[in-house]
Amino acid sequence: MDHVGPLLDEIAACRVCAEKLAHPPRPVVQLGAGARVVLIGQAPGRKVHDSGVPWDDDSGRRLRDWMGIDEADFYDPGKVAMLPMGFCYPGKASGGDMPPRPECAPLWHARALEVLPPDRLTLLIGTYAHARYAPGKGKLAERVRRGSGSPDVFVLPHPAWRSVLWMRDNPWFEADILPELRAAVAARIG
Repeated sequence: MDHVGPLLDEIAACRVCAEKLAHPPRPVVQLGAGARVVLIGQAPGRKVHDSGVPWDDDSGRRLRDWMGIDEADFYDPGKVAMLPMGFCYPGKASGGDMPPRPECAPLWHARALEVLPPDRLTLLIGTYAHARYAPGKGKLAERVRRGSGSPDVFVLPHPAWRSVLWMRDNPWFEADILPELRAAVAARIG
């Protein structure tokens, strides 16, 4: 039985936090029952809100490079699921976007993760995903280096333009973490 289609329909119709958003709700997710790689990121930015395509920006290009994956595989819901912490664009704040709405992950993540294969690889992208799924103290570099304690879960910085500066200060990320990440992704998607 296909549980993904009805679940995606429910998510698309969600209006739980509509009153708290600066723009009309437009949940942006990607989900397929066969996806063996799941990305748990922050929330869509304005460009993604406008296009409706997850990671449709410079951050997405950088993330694909980190993963060693092309656009065709990245946007194949049978290979890669994308579940942000907040499914809708939260709006602008000073210095960037507002945090993801806190309603989405508790409302939708468990149900979405249930339809995915148990032998999946999970990428926790950014501090909001870290806080929920790999809590622990320490600066970003410490959290990324320490990881989650599972070979099936990678703790990653958000691939925004600031990550280029962060990577310059933390060359071990490119030398040590990215080769492991690329190998793990390749093993899941073939």
